[in-house]
Amino acid sequence: MQEEVKEWLDKARSDLEIAKYDFKGEYYEDACFHAQQAAEKALKAVYIGKFKELLKIHDVKLLAQKVGASEEIVEAGDGLNPYYIAARYPVMEEPPGKKDAEEAIIMSEKVLKWAEKKA
Repeated sequence: MQEEVKEWLDKARSDLEIAKYDFKGEYYEDACFHAQQAAEKALKAVYIGKFKELLKIHDVKLLAQKVGASEEIVEAGDGLNPYYIAARYPVMEEPPGKKDAEEAIIMSEKVLKWAEKKA
């Protein structure tokens, strides 16, 4: 099980690096998506470590709540949730911009740091 947790954390780190790369290239919508994915995978790593199974959901806030994360991490999850849909479907009135991407990366870094300590 520890190997599976490590693999999920590695994927989370990779997504965060992709988010930063997208940001530098001014692909802000993609940066937000990858930041959301990093947080989701990091929390799934913690969930797997805690419950020995994968929870197949994309709701970062709910994942954070399920693993008993701090309120700050739950709020970060809530802030990241819209970016899972935004990058995949043309549903947002205005796509995420530079400030959104900066904030998404910061939130994702917090979640990943927390998850690395808990996994």
